[in-house]
Amino acid sequence: MYKAAEHRYERMKYRRSGRSGVLLPQVSLGLWQNFGLEKTLEEQKAILFKAFDLGITHFDLANNYGAPARGLAEENFGRVLKSDLGQYRDELFISTKAGHEFWPGPYGNWGSRKYLMASLDSSLKRMGLEYVDIFYHHRPDPETPMEETAEALSDIVRRGKALYVGISNYSALEAQQMLRLLKENKTPCLLHQPRYNMFERGIEDELLGVLDREGTGCICYSPLAQGALTDKYLKGIPEGSRAAKKGTSVGQRYLSEENIERIRALNQMAQERGQSLAQMALAWVLRRPEITSVLVGASRPEQLENSVQALDRLDFTQEELDAIDKILA
Repeated sequence: MYKAAEHRYERMKYRRSGRSGVLLPQVSLGLWQNFGLEKTLEEQKAILFKAFDLGITHFDLANNYGAPARGLAEENFGRVLKSDLGQYRDELFISTKAGHEFWPGPYGNWGSRKYLMASLDSSLKRMGLEYVDIFYHHRPDPETPMEETAEALSDIVRRGKALYVGISNYSALEAQQMLRLLKENKTPCLLHQPRYNMFERGIEDELLGVLDREGTGCICYSPLAQGALTDKYLKGIPEGSRAAKKGTSVGQRYLSEENIERIRALNQMAQERGQSLAQMALAWVLRRPEITSVLVGASRPEQLENSVQALDRLDFTQEELDAIDKILA
C-alpha cells in the first residue's frame, strides 16, 4: 500500500483561485497523455505517487482523455484511487470535463443539459467517486443556449456531484457571459482553463482582465507548448518523438524552422538564468499574478521533479522579459 511522503506540503507553493477559498498547487498534473494504454498501470502509479509526494494535489482529467479509448484515463485513475490514493481523497482536488464528442448520436457532444449530466455520471462511475471537486464545460457550444449550459452546471453543484464548476477554451466575451449566468444561478465559476504559453499569448489581451475582475482563477494548459518549449527539439524533430508521429499537432503547431530558432535562443537564456528551458517556460507563465496554476504532463516521475523546480525562481527582470519578447517577436 502506497504511503505518501510525510513532508509533501513543505516544498510546493499554492495560490488562491480567484476570490474563492480554494488553494491550488502552482504546478498541477494533467492526465491528457500517458494515462491510457501508453503506459502500464504501474508506470502510471509511479507518476501519480510522485506528483502527490511533491505536494501536487490537483489532478486534471476529462471524459475523452486516454488513448486509444476515450474514458480510459478516468478508468485508470479510478483503479489507482481504489488501490492506493483513495485513502487521501480529502486531500485531493480532482477535476473532469465534458464538451467534446464522447459517444455517437445527438447527445454525446457540446453543451446540452442531457450531455453534461450524463457524461459526469459516467465519469464518476469510471473513477469510483461520489463527486469531483470541479467539473468543467470543456468548450463553448455555438448552438446550445448558454443559459442551458449554465443551469446544468449549477444543478450539478446543487446535486452534490461537483463542488465547483469551471469553463475551458472560452473567449473573453464568452467567458464574461458565462460568468454572469453562473453568478445569476448562484454558482460562481471557480476556474477558467485556457491554452497559454510563450507562443500563444492571446489570453493576455482581454481574458485575463475579465477573470481578474470577476474573481475567477485561471489554470493554463500547454504551458510547454506540448513539449516544444523543452530541450527535446533543439536539434530538430527526432525520429520516434511525439512530434514525428502522424496525427499529432505539436509539430505543425509549434515546430516551424523559425520557432525552432526561437526555442534555441530561449534555451540559451534559460541556461543563463540557471534553469532548464522547461523551467523558464513554466516560470514565465506563473509570473502573472492572475495565473493560479499550470497544468503539466509527465511520462516519467523525474519530469515532475524538473517542473516543480521551476518554482524556485519565478522572478524575471524587466530586461529578461524584454529579451523574451524580442526573441518571440
